[in-house]
Amino acid sequence: MLWLYNIGIQLYGLAVRLFSVFNTKASFFIKGRKDIFQNIKKTIDPADRPVWFHFASLGEFEQGRPVFEKLLQKFPDKKIVITFFSPSGYEIRKHYAQAAGIFYLPLDSASNAKKLIAAFNPEIAIFTKYEYWYHYFKELNRKHIPLFIISGIFRPDQIFFKWYGSFNRKILSFVNHFFVQNEESVQLLKTIGIDRASLSGDTRFDRVAENATAAKKIALIADFCGNAPVFIGGSTWPEDERLIYGLTKLHPDWKFILAPHEIDQSHIKAIQTQFPDALTYSKLKDEAQVDSSAHQTLIIDNIGMLSALYAYGRIAYIGGGFGVGIHNTLEAAAFGIPVIFGPKYDKFQEAKDLVALGAAQSIENQTSINNAFETFRKNQESAGFIAKKYVADKKGATDQIISYIMPYLASSLPCQQGPQ
Repeated sequence: MLWLYNIGIQLYGLAVRLFSVFNTKASFFIKGRKDIFQNIKKTIDPADRPVWFHFASLGEFEQGRPVFEKLLQKFPDKKIVITFFSPSGYEIRKHYAQAAGIFYLPLDSASNAKKLIAAFNPEIAIFTKYEYWYHYFKELNRKHIPLFIISGIFRPDQIFFKWYGSFNRKILSFVNHFFVQNEESVQLLKTIGIDRASLSGDTRFDRVAENATAAKKIALIADFCGNAPVFIGGSTWPEDERLIYGLTKLHPDWKFILAPHEIDQSHIKAIQTQFPDALTYSKLKDEAQVDSSAHQTLIIDNIGMLSALYAYGRIAYIGGGFGVGIHNTLEAAAFGIPVIFGPKYDKFQEAKDLVALGAAQSIENQTSINNAFETFRKNQESAGFIAKKYVADKKGATDQIISYIMPYLASSLPCQQGPQ
């Protein structure tokens, strides 16, 4: 199976290179990895023995952020090095000040793994949620560098638990400890002989709760909202935006803020065509004479504002539920806002919990989003209270993780190794 894995990685790299000619993300993916090892050598001193955090993308970064920020509080002299797989994480956080270095993760090959880990020489490595790379994990294990997975979550339909998943189970065997989100994940790991797992919960709860208590005020947004009730559409895609447009026609007394997942020029123009009265945030910011109160809809055409926008909302819609899966519902819930999303949410425990508690609804079409809106319009306070309490009750994963890994940083205690 290893040879198939290696061929798959090479084919993936070739495909991205071909797409990079006309795809912006693919271009970033290739250019960002150019001269990567020379750049690491210029930036990182392996004698520092940094803590290596790896994230697939921006969402995983926010998930792991409470852990490395708390770690830096306890070990202020410790260096942190961060890698990203996706441009959507790296390009947004490449200047994050608390890291000694931020890089793209080279494609997973035996030679790349040896060079990267030698260049970093990390004291420990921490990966978040879903990223499992054979050669990187094996090389960490070979060099006796402890590897932890935080906010992990497993499902019975994953390849690890299939009869043909022995190679993927091998990858898991290199991990020293899993901090997982639910009890099901603990039990599933036990079925394949892995008992190095703790039910810690999801570190995102710590992050979103902190963000909600210290949300920055945005004067231009406050002026746009005025005294009107506000509906926030977060990380939306075209199918989501079509349904939200229907709501704007039914509720002219509400204000609508759209923060689309993709903010390329073509998508923003498509939204403006669909919402002809909409105002973009860039225009609102750059043209002082714009009267934002005359507009019902505001399009956020930048990255990084969404988590603060929820402070102005009464109901939130989370995009992605008509694609591969919904985006982050917890940011809105932390502000005490009920949430609405599309049908594909079964892989997200927090979404299922919020639905069960009555603080969220899943919709499939215009009629169901209209009904969900009406439900939450009438009981916004009670549903919002449930959402906020749910987040508050789930905090604590960060402290549990830090307590566990501290001995690996503070002493030379021997740590359990997976098979060679």
